[in-house]
Amino acid sequence: MMTPAEAAARIDAGAVLVIAGSEEALSHLPKGRWIGGTSVYFMTETGGRIDRENLFVTELDAAQEARPVHYQGEDLPSLTMGRYDNGLSVILLPAFSKAHEEFALHGAEYPGLFDQPVMGWVTGVHLDDLGRVTPKVFDGSRGLVFEDGAMVLHVALRADRVADIDILNLFEQDMDGQEITFSESGFKVRMAHVDGAEVDFADWVTAQGLDTRLPLVANYAGALVNASFQSVTPGEGVAFYAPVVAGTSYRIARSPGDYATIFAERAKGDGRQELSCNCILNFLYGEMESKSTGSFTGPATFGEIAYILLNQTMVRLQLHAAQAAAVA
Repeated sequence: MMTPAEAAARIDAGAVLVIAGSEEALSHLPKGRWIGGTSVYFMTETGGRIDRENLFVTELDAAQEARPVHYQGEDLPSLTMGRYDNGLSVILLPAFSKAHEEFALHGAEYPGLFDQPVMGWVTGVHLDDLGRVTPKVFDGSRGLVFEDGAMVLHVALRADRVADIDILNLFEQDMDGQEITFSESGFKVRMAHVDGAEVDFADWVTAQGLDTRLPLVANYAGALVNASFQSVTPGEGVAFYAPVVAGTSYRIARSPGDYATIFAERAKGDGRQELSCNCILNFLYGEMESKSTGSFTGPATFGEIAYILLNQTMVRLQLHAAQAAAVA
Protein backbone atom coordinates (compact mmCIF):
# COMPACT_ATOMS: atom_id res chain seq x y z
CA MET A 1 0.00 0.00 0.00
CA MET A 2 1.25 3.49 -0.88
CA THR A 3 -0.04 7.01 -0.55
CA PRO A 4 -0.77 8.76 -3.85
CA ALA A 5 2.40 10.82 -3.32
CA GLU A 6 4.52 7.68 -2.90
CA ALA A 7 2.97 6.10 -5.99
CA ALA A 8 3.55 9.30 -7.97
CA ALA A 9 7.23 9.18 -7.04
CA ARG A 10 7.54 5.64 -8.46
CA ILE A 11 5.74 6.75 -11.64
CA ASP A 12 8.05 9.74 -12.04
CA ALA A 13 11.02 7.38 -11.61
CA GLY A 14 9.86 5.46 -14.71
CA ALA A 15 8.65 2.31 -12.95
CA VAL A 16 6.19 -0.03 -14.72
CA LEU A 17 3.22 -0.29 -12.38
CA VAL A 18 -0.21 -1.84 -11.95
CA ILE A 19 -2.24 0.19 -9.45
CA ALA A 20 -5.55 -0.36 -7.67
CA GLY A 21 -7.40 2.23 -5.64
CA SER A 22 -10.37 4.53 -5.45
CA GLU A 23 -11.21 6.71 -8.43
CA GLU A 24 -10.26 9.80 -6.47
CA ALA A 25 -6.87 8.44 -5.42
CA LEU A 26 -6.04 7.21 -8.94
CA SER A 27 -7.06 10.56 -10.44
CA HIS A 28 -4.23 12.34 -8.62
CA LEU A 29 -1.46 10.31 -10.27
CA PRO A 30 0.83 11.71 -13.01
CA LYS A 31 1.24 10.22 -16.46
CA GLY A 32 3.66 7.33 -16.83
CA ARG A 33 4.06 3.64 -17.51
CA TRP A 34 1.11 2.38 -15.50
CA ILE A 35 -2.46 1.19 -15.69
CA GLY A 36 -4.98 1.28 -12.89
CA GLY A 37 -8.38 0.07 -11.84
CA THR A 38 -10.84 1.04 -9.15
CA SER A 39 -11.15 -0.96 -5.94
CA VAL A 40 -11.30 0.00 -2.28
CA TYR A 41 -10.99 -3.54 -0.90
CA PHE A 42 -7.52 -4.94 -0.30
CA MET A 43 -5.66 -7.83 1.23
CA THR A 44 -2.56 -6.47 2.93
CA GLU A 45 0.17 -7.97 5.08
CA THR A 46 -1.68 -6.70 8.15
CA GLY A 47 -5.03 -8.07 6.99
CA GLY A 48 -7.99 -7.21 4.82
CA ARG A 49 -8.94 -3.56 4.75
CA ILE A 50 -11.22 -1.04 3.08
CA ASP A 51 -9.25 2.04 2.03
CA ARG A 52 -10.41 4.93 -0.16
CA GLU A 53 -7.27 7.06 0.32
CA ASN A 54 -4.29 4.82 -0.42
CA LEU A 55 -3.28 2.70 -3.39
CA PHE A 56 -2.10 -0.86 -3.89
CA VAL A 57 0.92 -0.64 -6.18
CA THR A 58 2.66 -3.55 -7.91
CA GLU A 59 5.96 -2.80 -9.63
CA LEU A 60 7.04 -5.06 -12.51
CA ASP A 61 10.76 -4.55 -12.07
CA ALA A 62 11.64 -7.25 -14.64
CA ALA A 63 9.93 -5.22 -17.39
CA GLN A 64 12.16 -3.98 -20.18
CA GLU A 65 9.34 -2.23 -22.00
CA ALA A 66 5.63 -1.67 -21.41
CA ARG A 67 2.79 -0.56 -23.65
CA PRO A 68 -0.61 0.41 -22.16
CA VAL A 69 -3.44 -0.04 -24.69
CA HIS A 70 -7.19 0.54 -24.33
CA TYR A 71 -9.33 -1.89 -26.36
CA GLN A 72 -13.07 -1.50 -26.82
CA GLY A 73 -15.91 -2.55 -29.07
CA GLU A 74 -14.80 -4.45 -32.14
CA ASP A 75 -11.15 -4.10 -31.06
CA LEU A 76 -11.54 -6.40 -28.03
CA PRO A 77 -10.74 -9.68 -29.86
CA SER A 78 -7.43 -8.13 -30.96
CA LEU A 79 -6.19 -7.45 -27.43
CA THR A 80 -3.56 -10.19 -27.79
CA MET A 81 -2.02 -8.62 -30.90
CA GLY A 82 0.06 -5.93 -29.20
CA ARG A 83 2.19 -8.32 -27.17
CA TYR A 84 5.94 -8.63 -26.99
CA ASP A 85 7.74 -11.86 -27.90
CA ASN A 86 8.73 -12.62 -24.30
CA GLY A 87 6.24 -11.07 -21.99
CA LEU A 88 2.86 -10.97 -20.36
CA SER A 89 -0.31 -8.91 -20.43
CA VAL A 90 -2.18 -7.47 -17.46
CA ILE A 91 -5.84 -6.77 -18.23
CA LEU A 92 -8.35 -4.69 -16.27
CA LEU A 93 -12.10 -4.63 -17.08
CA PRO A 94 -14.74 -2.41 -15.48
CA ALA A 95 -17.44 -4.45 -13.74
CA PHE A 96 -20.87 -4.53 -15.41
CA SER A 97 -19.50 -2.95 -18.61
CA LYS A 98 -20.04 -4.20 -22.15
CA ALA A 99 -16.37 -5.23 -22.27
CA HIS A 100 -16.81 -7.27 -19.10
CA GLU A 101 -19.69 -9.21 -20.64
CA GLU A 102 -17.99 -9.58 -24.03
CA PHE A 103 -14.76 -10.91 -22.54
CA ALA A 104 -16.57 -13.24 -20.16
CA LEU A 105 -18.64 -14.80 -22.92
CA HIS A 106 -16.15 -14.83 -25.80
CA GLY A 107 -12.65 -14.16 -24.45
CA ALA A 108 -11.61 -17.81 -24.64
CA GLU A 109 -12.16 -17.60 -28.41
CA TYR A 110 -9.80 -14.65 -28.94
CA PRO A 111 -6.88 -15.52 -31.24
CA GLY A 112 -3.75 -16.52 -29.34
CA LEU A 113 -5.25 -15.88 -25.90
CA PHE A 114 -3.55 -18.88 -24.32
CA ASP A 115 -0.18 -18.42 -26.04
CA GLN A 116 1.17 -16.02 -23.41
CA PRO A 117 0.17 -15.22 -19.80
CA VAL A 118 -2.88 -12.94 -19.49
CA MET A 119 -3.69 -11.98 -15.92
CA GLY A 120 -5.85 -9.31 -14.35
CA TRP A 121 -9.11 -8.45 -12.69
CA VAL A 122 -12.50 -6.81 -12.92
CA THR A 123 -12.51 -3.38 -11.31
CA GLY A 124 -15.17 -2.40 -8.80
CA VAL A 125 -16.39 0.17 -6.29
CA HIS A 126 -17.39 0.25 -2.66
CA LEU A 127 -20.53 -1.83 -2.34
CA ASP A 128 -22.38 1.17 -0.88
CA ASP A 129 -21.76 2.96 -4.19
CA LEU A 130 -23.23 0.28 -6.46
CA GLY A 131 -25.69 1.83 -8.88
CA ARG A 132 -24.37 5.35 -8.22
CA VAL A 133 -20.71 5.08 -9.22
CA THR A 134 -19.33 3.12 -12.17
CA PRO A 135 -16.12 1.08 -11.91
CA LYS A 136 -13.25 2.59 -13.93
CA VAL A 137 -9.96 1.72 -15.61
CA PHE A 138 -7.08 4.18 -16.08
CA ASP A 139 -4.60 4.62 -18.91
CA GLY A 140 -1.67 6.12 -17.05
CA SER A 141 0.34 6.80 -20.19
CA ARG A 142 -2.26 9.25 -21.53
CA GLY A 143 -3.94 10.32 -18.31
CA LEU A 144 -7.32 8.97 -19.44
CA VAL A 145 -10.08 7.20 -17.53
CA PHE A 146 -12.71 4.85 -18.98
CA GLU A 147 -15.85 3.13 -17.69
CA ASP A 148 -15.86 0.61 -20.54
CA GLY A 149 -13.29 -1.29 -22.58
CA ALA A 150 -10.30 -3.42 -21.60
CA MET A 151 -7.24 -1.61 -20.26
CA VAL A 152 -4.24 -3.79 -21.06
CA LEU A 153 -0.59 -3.40 -20.11
CA HIS A 154 1.60 -5.38 -22.50
CA VAL A 155 4.94 -6.03 -20.81
CA ALA A 156 8.24 -7.14 -22.35
CA LEU A 157 10.29 -9.15 -19.87
CA ARG A 158 14.04 -9.46 -19.62
CA ALA A 159 15.39 -12.44 -21.53
CA ASP A 160 16.17 -14.25 -18.27
CA ARG A 161 12.58 -14.10 -17.00
CA VAL A 162 9.37 -15.89 -17.95
CA ALA A 163 5.89 -15.42 -16.52
CA ASP A 164 3.57 -18.07 -15.11
CA ILE A 165 -0.05 -17.88 -13.88
CA ASP A 166 -1.52 -19.95 -11.08
CA ILE A 167 -4.94 -19.98 -9.42
CA LEU A 168 -6.08 -21.00 -5.97
CA ASN A 169 -9.73 -22.00 -5.75
CA LEU A 170 -10.76 -23.23 -2.33
CA PHE A 171 -14.12 -24.48 -3.60
CA GLU A 172 -14.77 -28.03 -4.77
CA GLN A 173 -17.87 -29.68 -6.16
CA ASP A 174 -20.18 -31.29 -3.65
CA MET A 175 -20.43 -34.66 -5.35
CA ASP A 176 -23.38 -35.55 -3.11
CA GLY A 177 -25.27 -32.64 -4.66
CA GLN A 178 -27.35 -32.68 -7.81
CA GLU A 179 -25.99 -32.08 -11.30
CA ILE A 180 -27.05 -28.76 -12.80
CA THR A 181 -26.88 -27.86 -16.50
CA PHE A 182 -28.15 -24.98 -18.61
CA SER A 183 -29.41 -24.78 -22.19
CA GLU A 184 -28.04 -21.27 -22.77
CA SER A 185 -24.85 -19.46 -21.79
CA GLY A 186 -25.01 -16.14 -19.98
CA PHE A 187 -24.86 -14.08 -16.80
CA LYS A 188 -28.57 -14.62 -16.14
CA VAL A 189 -30.71 -17.73 -16.49
CA ARG A 190 -34.36 -18.58 -15.97
CA MET A 191 -34.47 -22.33 -16.50
CA ALA A 192 -32.06 -25.14 -15.62
CA HIS A 193 -31.91 -28.91 -15.69
CA VAL A 194 -31.34 -30.50 -12.28
CA ASP A 195 -30.46 -34.18 -12.58
CA GLY A 196 -32.08 -34.00 -16.01
CA ALA A 197 -35.39 -32.46 -14.91
CA GLU A 198 -36.17 -28.92 -16.13
CA VAL A 199 -36.87 -26.46 -13.31
CA ASP A 200 -37.35 -22.74 -12.80
CA PHE A 201 -33.90 -22.22 -11.32
CA ALA A 202 -34.71 -19.33 -8.98
CA ASP A 203 -37.68 -21.23 -7.57
CA TRP A 204 -35.54 -24.35 -7.17
CA VAL A 205 -32.68 -22.51 -5.42
CA THR A 206 -35.17 -20.87 -3.05
CA ALA A 207 -37.02 -24.09 -2.31
CA GLN A 208 -33.76 -25.93 -1.60
CA GLY A 209 -32.62 -23.18 0.77
CA LEU A 210 -29.20 -23.14 -0.89
CA ASP A 211 -26.44 -21.04 0.61
CA THR A 212 -25.76 -18.76 -2.36
CA ARG A 213 -22.50 -17.64 -0.79
CA LEU A 214 -21.26 -20.92 -2.25
CA PRO A 215 -20.79 -20.84 -6.06
CA LEU A 216 -21.67 -23.32 -8.74
CA VAL A 217 -18.52 -25.22 -9.69
CA ALA A 218 -17.65 -26.79 -13.05
CA ASN A 219 -14.81 -29.24 -13.59
CA TYR A 220 -12.88 -28.51 -16.79
CA ALA A 221 -10.48 -31.47 -17.05
CA GLY A 222 -9.42 -31.00 -13.45
CA ALA A 223 -9.55 -27.20 -13.37
CA LEU A 224 -12.37 -26.09 -11.07
CA VAL A 225 -14.11 -22.91 -12.27
CA ASN A 226 -16.77 -21.07 -10.25
CA ALA A 227 -19.90 -19.22 -11.27
CA SER A 228 -20.86 -17.10 -8.26
CA PHE A 229 -24.43 -16.11 -7.45
CA GLN A 230 -25.23 -12.42 -7.73
CA SER A 231 -28.98 -12.54 -7.11
CA VAL A 232 -31.88 -14.99 -6.95
CA THR A 233 -35.25 -13.47 -7.81
CA PRO A 234 -38.24 -15.83 -8.06
CA GLY A 235 -40.22 -15.04 -11.16
CA GLU A 236 -37.27 -13.28 -12.80
CA GLY A 237 -34.29 -15.64 -12.70
CA VAL A 238 -30.81 -16.09 -11.28
CA ALA A 239 -27.94 -13.72 -12.03
CA PHE A 240 -24.27 -14.67 -11.77
CA TYR A 241 -21.00 -12.75 -11.52
CA ALA A 242 -19.54 -14.97 -14.25
CA PRO A 243 -21.50 -16.58 -17.08
CA VAL A 244 -22.62 -20.18 -16.93
CA VAL A 245 -21.85 -22.20 -20.06
CA ALA A 246 -24.50 -24.17 -21.89
CA GLY A 247 -24.08 -27.93 -21.63
CA THR A 248 -21.50 -27.75 -18.85
CA SER A 249 -22.07 -29.81 -15.73
CA TYR A 250 -22.20 -27.79 -12.48
CA ARG A 251 -22.64 -28.71 -8.84
CA ILE A 252 -23.00 -26.52 -5.77
CA ALA A 253 -19.68 -26.08 -3.95
CA ARG A 254 -18.83 -27.69 -0.65
CA SER A 255 -18.06 -25.17 2.07
CA PRO A 256 -14.26 -24.91 2.51
CA GLY A 257 -14.59 -23.96 6.19
CA ASP A 258 -12.79 -20.94 7.61
CA TYR A 259 -11.44 -19.19 4.53
CA ALA A 260 -8.35 -17.58 6.07
CA THR A 261 -7.28 -20.79 7.79
CA ILE A 262 -7.78 -23.01 4.73
CA PHE A 263 -6.09 -20.43 2.50
CA ALA A 264 -2.99 -20.41 4.74
CA GLU A 265 -2.85 -24.21 4.59
CA ARG A 266 -3.07 -24.39 0.79
CA ALA A 267 -1.20 -21.29 -0.40
CA LYS A 268 2.41 -21.99 -1.31
CA GLY A 269 5.21 -19.64 -2.30
CA ASP A 270 6.13 -16.08 -1.44
CA GLY A 271 3.32 -13.71 -2.30
CA ARG A 272 5.64 -10.72 -1.88
CA GLN A 273 7.20 -11.67 -5.21
CA GLU A 274 3.91 -12.15 -7.04
CA LEU A 275 1.14 -10.05 -8.56
CA SER A 276 -2.09 -11.38 -7.11
CA CYS A 277 -5.75 -10.53 -6.66
CA ASN A 278 -8.57 -12.17 -4.76
CA CYS A 279 -12.34 -11.99 -5.01
CA ILE A 280 -14.55 -9.50 -3.20
CA LEU A 281 -16.89 -12.40 -2.43
CA ASN A 282 -14.11 -14.25 -0.60
CA PHE A 283 -13.35 -10.99 1.22
CA LEU A 284 -16.99 -10.67 2.30
CA TYR A 285 -18.03 -14.26 2.92
CA GLY A 286 -14.70 -15.14 4.51
CA GLU A 287 -15.05 -12.06 6.74
CA MET A 288 -11.50 -11.16 5.74
CA GLU A 289 -11.43 -7.61 7.08
CA SER A 290 -8.48 -7.55 9.52
CA LYS A 291 -7.70 -11.19 8.66
CA SER A 292 -4.49 -12.07 6.82
CA THR A 293 -3.80 -14.27 3.81
CA GLY A 294 -0.13 -14.25 4.68
CA SER A 295 2.18 -12.69 2.13
CA PHE A 296 -0.42 -12.92 -0.65
CA THR A 297 -1.59 -9.35 -0.94
CA GLY A 298 -3.46 -7.35 -3.56
CA PRO A 299 -6.86 -5.92 -4.45
CA ALA A 300 -10.11 -7.73 -3.72
CA THR A 301 -11.91 -7.50 -7.03
CA PHE A 302 -15.25 -8.04 -8.77
CA GLY A 303 -13.79 -10.85 -10.88
CA GLU A 304 -10.41 -12.36 -11.57
CA ILE A 305 -8.75 -13.13 -14.89
CA ALA A 306 -6.35 -15.97 -15.57
CA TYR A 307 -6.75 -16.06 -19.35
CA ILE A 308 -10.53 -16.30 -18.80
CA LEU A 309 -12.89 -14.70 -16.30
CA LEU A 310 -13.03 -16.38 -12.89
CA ASN A 311 -14.95 -15.82 -9.64
CA GLN A 312 -14.19 -16.48 -5.98
CA THR A 313 -10.65 -17.44 -6.94
CA MET A 314 -7.22 -16.05 -6.14
CA VAL A 315 -5.10 -15.47 -9.24
CA ARG A 316 -1.38 -14.93 -9.01
CA LEU A 317 1.31 -14.17 -11.54
CA GLN A 318 4.89 -15.21 -10.87
CA LEU A 319 8.15 -14.50 -12.67
CA HIS A 320 10.71 -17.28 -12.88
CA ALA A 321 14.26 -17.52 -14.14
CA ALA A 322 14.03 -18.63 -17.76
CA GLN A 323 16.51 -21.47 -17.33
CA ALA A 324 14.71 -22.82 -14.27
CA ALA A 325 11.39 -22.69 -16.09
CA ALA A 326 12.86 -24.58 -19.04
CA VAL A 327 14.19 -27.32 -16.74
CA ALA A 328 10.83 -27.57 -14.94
